[in-house]
Amino acid sequence: MTSTPVRCKPLAKAQNTQPNAVMADKPNLESAYALETPDDSRKLYAAWAATYDTQFADENHYILHEQVARHFALMGGFGPVLDVGAGTGLCGEALNARGIEPVDGTDISAQMLEVARTKGCYRTLFTGNILTGLDVTPGIYQGAVSAGTFTHGHVGPEGINTMLEAVRPQGWVVFSVNATHYQAAGFADKMAQLKLFISDYSATEARIYGPKATAPYADDMAILIAFRKT
Repeated sequence: MTSTPVRCKPLAKAQNTQPNAVMADKPNLESAYALETPDDSRKLYAAWAATYDTQFADENHYILHEQVARHFALMGGFGPVLDVGAGTGLCGEALNARGIEPVDGTDISAQMLEVARTKGCYRTLFTGNILTGLDVTPGIYQGAVSAGTFTHGHVGPEGINTMLEAVRPQGWVVFSVNATHYQAAGFADKMAQLKLFISDYSATEARIYGPKATAPYADDMAILIAFRKT
């Protein structure tokens, strides 16, 4: 287990590769919650990649990635870790800041991953769709995390199996689920179905946005799901 904090090594800033057709629609949280298909996700996040950190995360005091990384560290999690729905690398930064590495990241959006790549926090980054399975060796990771991926218009409970398959026995899995999505989308039922394959299960409420947030979704909560693979 790594105990010394690891600093990301920033690379050259990613170029804006957003498709012109998508740029006509300004990306925001409402459009993210309205996503219906993987292609919708690719288009939205291709358009959002270059400004996601500044115009969404910073302006809205988004802290869910910090909550997930902190919880993973609290559970005793360590690398190698797979960051599912890595996006622009916010969770990778938070894990590295806590001395957790190496971290690999995957996301459906190549453009988001290009931004993550510039931060120097990841060993490997690759595109993938958690709903159809990832091109990774089963059990290769000591842990897996995901922040903000299991939510409205994104990934449902069926994606949990993919994370579980990637982790070795006794490895920790920690991910967030939007609290209003948790019951309605079947996450509680899914976790009950997995009880024979996991241990040390917990579900903890956490804020998605910091106390200074003022946007319409400022008071939204997440459930941090944590468990070990048996």
